[in-house]
Amino acid sequence: MNVSIETILQRKREGHANSSDEIHAFVKGVVDGDISRPQAAAWLAFAFLNGLDFRETVALTRAMVGSGRRLDWNGLSGPFIDKHSTGGVGDKVSLVLAPLWVELGCKVPMISGRGLGFTGGTLDKLESIPGYRCDLDSARLRVVLRDIGCFISGQTGELAPADGILYALRNETSTVPSIPLITASILSKKICEGVEKLVLDVKVGSGAFMKDLPSARRLAESLVKVGNGYGLDTKAVLSDMGQPLGLAVGNAIEVMEAVDCLKGGGPGDLFDLTVRLADHPDALETLRSGAAYERFCAMVAAQGGDVAALSTPTRMMGPVEEWVLEARQSGHVIACDAIGVAKAAFYLGAGRSRAEQSVSPGVGVLLHHKVGDHVEQGEPLAVVYHLDSGLERARKELSKALLVGPELPSPRELVLEEFVS
Repeated sequence: MNVSIETILQRKREGHANSSDEIHAFVKGVVDGDISRPQAAAWLAFAFLNGLDFRETVALTRAMVGSGRRLDWNGLSGPFIDKHSTGGVGDKVSLVLAPLWVELGCKVPMISGRGLGFTGGTLDKLESIPGYRCDLDSARLRVVLRDIGCFISGQTGELAPADGILYALRNETSTVPSIPLITASILSKKICEGVEKLVLDVKVGSGAFMKDLPSARRLAESLVKVGNGYGLDTKAVLSDMGQPLGLAVGNAIEVMEAVDCLKGGGPGDLFDLTVRLADHPDALETLRSGAAYERFCAMVAAQGGDVAALSTPTRMMGPVEEWVLEARQSGHVIACDAIGVAKAAFYLGAGRSRAEQSVSPGVGVLLHHKVGDHVEQGEPLAVVYHLDSGLERARKELSKALLVGPELPSPRELVLEEFVS
């Protein structure tokens, strides 16, 4: 390394910008092992506290892309498109949007992740389908993309390996909520997919990384600016995460809700947001037709999954028990707090606090009502699917998250803003 790590750390500690060469040297040193974990953690802490400017963020993104290989779709016809969500509660849009886009004429090479926090990630949901494989190598990914038009698989060690190392350190050092670091992490993985267009769903509210609109705007602006500056056609939508998306929060039950949407039904907010993110004049009609469900089944089969399980909930959920939360009074649902519902699902075993932990596919929360709905005393507000542990804590969280009052609350906007180049 031509530039010493001591110099790189000193400049960033003192609030100065690192040069592009320094950032590239830092990323290369992290991947090669020339820079120790404590040194890398120190740089992340200084970057978190002192920030990275636009040029540094671009350099970090470029260095992370260059730390591994990029998927190449030469010989296949596009356009190639993907979507990324900054994380939410009940967010199963990817499962619906990927096959829908294929029906609209696109190819979707979607590299996703597992959840680290209150609820499972996209891969955790898909792995509740017996046999579904998220560890496809690049050769198999190409075959599935060629034959089916989409895949949803996990990140291989070849793609942006620097991100895997730095993301784990960010989690350990509490430096995850840094807009430049989030920007470089998201975009480096998506650029490595070989896509031409990227749609970002930036969540806002209690169940999101960004709790307030100003923070979400800053992240959206950073992602769109850096993405487009890199030559990737990038747009971002800010969507509400004050309450869960859809009615299902868990893993298997979210897959089943996605299947309902793919068949032309499902909760209205999930359906509407999927159509909005698809950004195509035929999206609504195509999703209603059910054609995307057949495409989803083909993808599941191509990735080793048991398609028959999609119509047999017990095969995905396993032997779970049910507990029902009932309304204590008549009135309107005035709160359905996303983070409270997420915590309930976590206590049941739907999420993980450490990367090596497993999740329970069948547990979760199925809401019967959301904000604005009228309920009668004794009417079910939610059903909890549980195993042997966590029910009491989940009950307490859910009882605080779902509130009923006499006044009809103001309508909630699902899509708050949109950012384009």
